[in-house]
Amino acid sequence: MEENNSCGHNCSCGSNQSAAPTPDAGFGQIGDAKTSRRGALKKLTLGLLTGAGMASTSCSVIGDDDVKEKNSLKWDEFFKKNYRVMTDKEQKETVQRLERLYELNTGKKISVSTTGATENVLYGYAFNISKCQGYMDCVNACVEENNQDRSSEMQYIRIHEHKNGQINFELAEDDYFHEVPAEGHFYMGTQCFHCENPPCVDVCPVKATWKEEDGIVVIDYDWCIGCRYCMAACPYDGRRFNWQQPQVPEEEVNKDQHYLGNRLRKNGVMEKCTFCIQRSRNGKNPACVEACPTGARIFGNILDPNSEIRWVLENKKVFRLKEDLGTEPKFWYFMD
Repeated sequence: MEENNSCGHNCSCGSNQSAAPTPDAGFGQIGDAKTSRRGALKKLTLGLLTGAGMASTSCSVIGDDDVKEKNSLKWDEFFKKNYRVMTDKEQKETVQRLERLYELNTGKKISVSTTGATENVLYGYAFNISKCQGYMDCVNACVEENNQDRSSEMQYIRIHEHKNGQINFELAEDDYFHEVPAEGHFYMGTQCFHCENPPCVDVCPVKATWKEEDGIVVIDYDWCIGCRYCMAACPYDGRRFNWQQPQVPEEEVNKDQHYLGNRLRKNGVMEKCTFCIQRSRNGKNPACVEACPTGARIFGNILDPNSEIRWVLENKKVFRLKEDLGTEPKFWYFMD
């Protein structure tokens, strides 16, 4: 039988190549407690060596066909551009790789969207303090919609229980386990506020996070190095770091995904609310808005004079947290 040693990666193939690594080897970034330039370079070197191993395996004549295909796809995915500078063709190719990798790993299919921002759309959010009863339906819906890690109970949304007459987040109860609403208390939700001037974007050393034209602040998970500078810069506690590979039971995986939103992440990267970009850019409300049983959450295009969010901003007495910082969060609070 004639051996085919061509792998398409400008590498020299031979039958003496090393055995195939495990499919996920090298792709779980380690979330070290301390991040330094030396640590970042170590991770980069490890990634390069892993990539070399993948290329070697992809052209090995003794490797399993599926394993070779996986590693070839992972090689191409590892060395792709930052999503922000990809062409339409490159975006399509990376999505095809992700969908194919998931199929090879699980035997099932997912759909990963790259739907971009719509012209004349700027998303905003309003939270009615008078209506929130602290039920947490929004939190649960967010976890399910966005494929958040179940083992660590990661949550993008926080519901804060305050005593009547004061807004003090240092004294607020965030992990209450009693019947709600509690007498003498009110509730406020926080999450990423998608600031117009986001400080998290300014501090990212690798430009892995940015603000889209419709105002959604996004993260390219594959370019994030896990330094957590953005987490430190956010004045609203809106970002989360995943210390381990996110665990989502296969039957609970939301297979309707967006590349910049709820697609399955690797460990050692930042995560956050994206206004459910996979939903909002298809004309739907975020999952938290849809799940709220009291109608406390309002979302929409603030450039549309006929939108509900615009009516709230024009007719209610609204306020934002830490307005003195100049971050211009697109998340307002109001009361009836």
